[in-house]
Amino acid sequence: MTIIVQLVAALGLALSIAASHAAEAPYDLVLRNARIVDGTGSPWYRGDVAIRGDSIARIAPSITGSATRVIDVGGLVVAPGFIDLHTHAIRGIFQVPTADNYVRQGVTTIMEGPDGSSPIPLKPFLDKLAALPKSLNIGSFIGQGSVREAIIGLANRNATPDELERMRAIVRDGMRDGAFGLSTGLFYVPGNFTPLEEVVELQKVVAPYRGVHTSHMRDEASRVLDSVKETIVIGERGGVPTQISHHKVIGKSYWGKSVDTLKLVDEARARGVDATIDVYPYTASSTSIAAALLPQWAQEGGHAATVARLKDPAVRAKIKTAIADSIINERGGGDPANIVLSICEWDAALAGKNLAQLTLARGAPPTADNAAETTMWIVEQGNCGGVFHAMDEADLQRIIRHPATMIASDGTVPIFGRGAPHPRSYGTFARVLAVYVREKNILTLEDAVRKMSSYPAARIGLTDRGVLRPGMKADIAVFDPASVRDAATFEKPHQYAIGFPSVIVNGKVVYENGAMTAARPGSVLYGQGAAVKQ
Repeated sequence: MTIIVQLVAALGLALSIAASHAAEAPYDLVLRNARIVDGTGSPWYRGDVAIRGDSIARIAPSITGSATRVIDVGGLVVAPGFIDLHTHAIRGIFQVPTADNYVRQGVTTIMEGPDGSSPIPLKPFLDKLAALPKSLNIGSFIGQGSVREAIIGLANRNATPDELERMRAIVRDGMRDGAFGLSTGLFYVPGNFTPLEEVVELQKVVAPYRGVHTSHMRDEASRVLDSVKETIVIGERGGVPTQISHHKVIGKSYWGKSVDTLKLVDEARARGVDATIDVYPYTASSTSIAAALLPQWAQEGGHAATVARLKDPAVRAKIKTAIADSIINERGGGDPANIVLSICEWDAALAGKNLAQLTLARGAPPTADNAAETTMWIVEQGNCGGVFHAMDEADLQRIIRHPATMIASDGTVPIFGRGAPHPRSYGTFARVLAVYVREKNILTLEDAVRKMSSYPAARIGLTDRGVLRPGMKADIAVFDPASVRDAATFEKPHQYAIGFPSVIVNGKVVYENGAMTAARPGSVLYGQGAAVKQ
C-alpha cells in the first residue's frame, strides 16, 4: 500500500511539474496594450492577448510571459477576425489565394456557394481548396440552383419524383462533404423555376445535418414582401434556420418597404422561426446584365436559347418591354445611367461605362426603350456584369441596425485592376466601421464587430471562431477605429481598405505594415454534416 501511495504521489508531482512547464512555455505571439472588442457585443476593455499555435492561449490585463514575438498595438482595437457568410470567392480565389481585398479589411473567414450556385459535386471543390496555400479560411454552402441544373437543366418545369429523389441525394452528399447548408437563388435561372414545395423538400434533407438556408429571394422590388414571406416559410417548413441574403429594396416605387419586411422577420422570430438577415453597406447591387434586366422566362435553356428568342421579332419586342420596365421601375432606378458595366469578357473597354453612355455611342438617345435595345445587344454579344444604383439609404440604415442583421459582402476575389467591380469586394467591413459606426452612429463599435464576427459564426455553427476567448482559434483583426475606412469607390473600386495594421489567421500574421506576408495558414472549414459517418 505504501508503495502505491508513493507511486501516486510521484505521479502527481510529475504531472504538476509537467503542467508547470507547460504553463511556462513561451507564447508564439503576444498583442500588448489592446483595446479588446471581443465579438460578443460586450463593452470593450484594455488587455493583452497571447497566442500559442493556432489558438488564443490567454487574455489578461497584462501578460508578461516570454513570447517569440510581441506586437504593441498601442491602444488600437483587437477584435475577432471578420466572417463573411456571402461571397463569390470562387471567382478569383485560385488566382489570388491571398484574397488581399478581404484580408486587408480584417476578414479571416469567407463562405462560398451563395445564391443557389456552387460546384456540384462539392467534394472535389473543397479538396482543391484544401490543397491551395491560402491566407484565410473558407467554407461553402451547396447551391440549390446548381443541384437542379445538374438533374433537370435550365428547364422551366416541375421535377418528377425520381428527379427530386436524385436532387435529395446530391444535397445529402454535399452536406456530408462539409456544406454548411443549402443556398437558394430563387431570383436566378433555374432557381426561379423551382416551386416552393421542392425547395422545402430539399431543406428537409439539410435539417438533420444542422445546416442553414440562405436565399437570394425571388424578388427584391415589387414582390419583396411575398419573397420575404417565402424565405421564412422555407425555414419554417423545412426545419432549418433561414436567412435573407443581402437584404435590400430595389426601385424608388418600393423604397420604404423595409419597414414591412423587417416586421415580417420580427413576427416570424416571435413565433419561433429562426429567421435572420445579412446586408452590405451600399445602395447599389451587382449581378449580370441578363439576370438583372431580362425576364426569367427569356433565360430558360441558357444563353444560346435566349439569343435565339431575341432573333424572333415578336418575342424580342416582349423582352424589350420587360427590360424597359425594369430600367424605369426596378434595377435601373429610373435612368439607364444608373446601370454601369463592371466587366465584359468580350470587350474589357466597356467596364465602367453606363447604359446611357453606351446607348448614345450606338447612335440613339438614352431613353429606357433605347437602353433596352442596348441591353439586348450586350446579351447577344455574350453578356456582362453590372452595377445597379437603385436602392435607398434609409432602407439600408433601417436594415443594418436591425438586431437580426449581420454583415456580408456579396463580393468576389478580384484580379486587382481588372474591370470595374462593385466596391463591396474591397470595402464592406471597413465601410461599416467608418460610415455606420464612426460617422453616422448607426451602430456601436461593439455591435458592429458582433455583426461581423460572433453572429455569423453562430449562424453556421462555427464554435471555435468569432469570439476572443482562450481556446478559440486565433483569427484576429487589429484596426484603428479613428482612421479605418473604405477607400474603394464605384469610380475607382480597386483600392484596399485603410486602417488595419495587422491581421492574424490561425495564429499567423498574414498582413502587416501594408503588405501581405508569406504565411498561408488558411483552412477549409466544414459543416457539421461532415462528422456524420457515411
